[in-house]
Amino acid sequence: MTPPNFLTLPAITAVLLLAACGKTEDRAQPVPAAEVAAEQVCGKVTVASMGWESAEVLAHVDRFVLTHAYGCEVELVPGDTMPTFNTMMETGEPDVAPEGWINAARRPITEAMQEGRLHFGARALLDGGVEGWWIPKYLADAHPEIKTIDDALKHPDLFPAAADPQRGAVHNCPSGWHCSVPTKHAFKAWRAAEKGFELVDIASASEMDASIAKAFETKSGWLGYYWAPTSTLGRYEMVKLDAGVPHDAEAWETCNAVAGCDDPVRNDWAQAEVFTVMTDRFYKVDGPAVRYLEVRGWDNHTVNELLAWMHANDASGEQAALHFLKTQPEVWNTWVTHAVAEKIKAAL
Repeated sequence: MTPPNFLTLPAITAVLLLAACGKTEDRAQPVPAAEVAAEQVCGKVTVASMGWESAEVLAHVDRFVLTHAYGCEVELVPGDTMPTFNTMMETGEPDVAPEGWINAARRPITEAMQEGRLHFGARALLDGGVEGWWIPKYLADAHPEIKTIDDALKHPDLFPAAADPQRGAVHNCPSGWHCSVPTKHAFKAWRAAEKGFELVDIASASEMDASIAKAFETKSGWLGYYWAPTSTLGRYEMVKLDAGVPHDAEAWETCNAVAGCDDPVRNDWAQAEVFTVMTDRFYKVDGPAVRYLEVRGWDNHTVNELLAWMHANDASGEQAALHFLKTQPEVWNTWVTHAVAEKIKAAL
């Protein structure tokens, strides 16, 4: 049964596809980059810098381009998936979320879009994001019988918890991230506690990555939620476990991804749709800066390589953004006109 005031799942999918093409209003499709002028005043823009690497770097790329090519006064504000989406829907701030993982809150975001409070820009990750439970490849190679979540949960001894090595550990993602909700529900749906596991809460992305690094240093087991693209998966070879069940979109939207659901079912993560999201105020500016955000996007391979460089050089998100703009003009030239590209090169 579809809850009142929400679209059916086919309608949600259709709306997202229309949004990606810029057709949610009586508005033309995004003008090709070659036809976009950069003369209109942009004004003040708040851009969310999310708490994970790819989103942080993209926020800095956008700040540089919006500032130097389009004359915007850009302020980066800290954010995470649900807090940022909620404040954008409720208060209209920040103006832009460069890397919005839509699966986290598809229904409320789609409702907000239908009401004109939010608008979709380009696909930030052209080939989407990947989420699920992962284990180290060396462990998968040593135990070829472990291919699914069920298989892993038969072996708590292979994934010892730091607090109690007699029990296995499933690592959650940071509590401020929406992925902590479906991970918690998956832990319950697979009855992991009854199989000798505990759910380990993680305070931050750095703590999460440190736990994986430690596992690789000691060649010990690690089991838990992770996602791609990331530099961590570029440095540490991991294997995503098969959920053993298909993705049930309706169950996901009504329970698995909803905090407080009491009876989650086993459900696979869908490939994540990752869009740039804009507030109505900024979207209605309808200038070159908006057009830029309607065409700007990169693929996982580009992001993984950039994040690997970032870690190898102990670089900040801002430094990684500048490295990308300096070394990969063949990627970002497709986002802008020749005149804008010259402005970016001059600023670099």
